[in-house]
Amino acid sequence: MDLETIENHFDNDNKKNINNETNIDTVASTSLGSAVCETILPSVPLQSLETIEKSIQKKYRSALWTPFVKALKEFEMVKDGDRIAVAISGGKDSLLLSKLFQELKRASRTNFEVVFISMNPGFNTANLNNLKKNLKHLNIPCEIYDDNIFEVAEKIAKDYPCYMCAKMRRGSLYTKATSLGCNKLALGHHFDDVIETTLMSMFYMGKFETMLPKLKSDNYDIELIRPLFYVEEKAIIKWVRNNGILPMNCGCTVAAEKTSSKRRETKDLIAQLVKSNPDIKKRIIQSTQNVNLEKILGWKDSDGKYSYLDKF
Repeated sequence: MDLETIENHFDNDNKKNINNETNIDTVASTSLGSAVCETILPSVPLQSLETIEKSIQKKYRSALWTPFVKALKEFEMVKDGDRIAVAISGGKDSLLLSKLFQELKRASRTNFEVVFISMNPGFNTANLNNLKKNLKHLNIPCEIYDDNIFEVAEKIAKDYPCYMCAKMRRGSLYTKATSLGCNKLALGHHFDDVIETTLMSMFYMGKFETMLPKLKSDNYDIELIRPLFYVEEKAIIKWVRNNGILPMNCGCTVAAEKTSSKRRETKDLIAQLVKSNPDIKKRIIQSTQNVNLEKILGWKDSDGKYSYLDKF
């Protein structure tokens, strides 16, 4: 089912369900090459810009705005004089992040600038058109620039291009942001991304580390920030679906079918754990903030590796 088919199906069959409560598990399948991707379907027609913006401060204030501001304050992500580039992939997370920054700009006393950038790494026509449509409706003044990363990543790492693609995309965004005079780049990683990454590092990489809310780039004079650090994915899905927004899903034209299933397995495991312990995700994030080095066999930093036996 392509984007046009999804929209037509919704227009014809689902308008009568405008007031129904959202079931966030409802997805459809969209074809991407020979791969099949899950797509978040709107549960209502596309709402007006005014309604969408009000929902952030009203209906979803506690689920979206409050954790967004909490992360900004706790990790000191936005300061006077900052010029922040918000990277928009076209997915649900970056679209929300953009609207949150627009709201912040209107409400905050902090003197900062924000620009919106979107890299086209080789999106198919349907995805690119959908991105442009969403940007226009959401009134996000975004510069879309071309950088044919999908094709290059496939040539360099044909069997498993995802890591190379991610690394190249990050470098491209850093380059673009710095060229625009920005000192910070905001990405749309959310709370669940952090939890999943933390567990995956343990399960599949044999180390304990997490996704940091902000970090300095090694190769560029810029800082990366993750303002959705405390925003749960389920809240983002509800916001998108209940505002009738159809975000981009599976934008990659190369590697959707080659992507590791490990993140999906980890996400499913967490979902099972939440059923018996609703606070399990909070406990995982708390564990990253309460590491007791006296109870760790070994650790490392930029200076080297250490063992608890060093001071035994």
